[in-house]
Amino acid sequence: MVEFIVIGTVLGLTSGITPGPLLALVLSESLQHGAKAGMKVAVAPILSDIPIIILTLYVLASLSDYNVVLGIISFLGGIFLLFLGIGNFRAKKLVLKHRDAPSRSFSKGVVVNALNPHPYLFWFTIGAPIANKAMGQHPLSLPAFLGCFYASFVGAKIVLATLTGRFRLLISNTSYRYVMRFLGLVLCVLAVIFFRDGLRLLHG
Repeated sequence: MVEFIVIGTVLGLTSGITPGPLLALVLSESLQHGAKAGMKVAVAPILSDIPIIILTLYVLASLSDYNVVLGIISFLGGIFLLFLGIGNFRAKKLVLKHRDAPSRSFSKGVVVNALNPHPYLFWFTIGAPIANKAMGQHPLSLPAFLGCFYASFVGAKIVLATLTGRFRLLISNTSYRYVMRFLGLVLCVLAVIFFRDGLRLLHG
């Protein structure tokens, strides 16, 4: 069981700090609405990954070719990331209030993660084989792997959200606009990558 605790922790930490759409959204929401908003994005995978894991196990058990499914998901994810990126370019002023308008950060995180092909690819190629191996060993091996993975994954993003939320108090509106535009550019570039990946997946 110790093996799966170590594997889950290492994979969770590396995935948590790896640049990607979810991390970009964590930083973006933390800058716009504070650390709590970024934390809501960070915990979104705990909910959105449940159907992804179930779908992964089902597809691996019943289908021989799932590229079309991943391709469609990648295209939808690209569209949503493009929408978010354009929204970042429109950010003009940092307003620090205790009662901001609802940011819907959690729902944004759920949608971004659900339409991101990377969690699917992770569970297809890495997560599912480890989960299958864990289930064949100690009864607590699978819960240990999943628990450590998500604790590390979400924990890393919460730390980054906290740091970013505090950092925003030190930046000017001009710097804020540049940072938001940079993050918007990152989201748009990721959208293009999603479109490219979608084409590759659809073409086998």
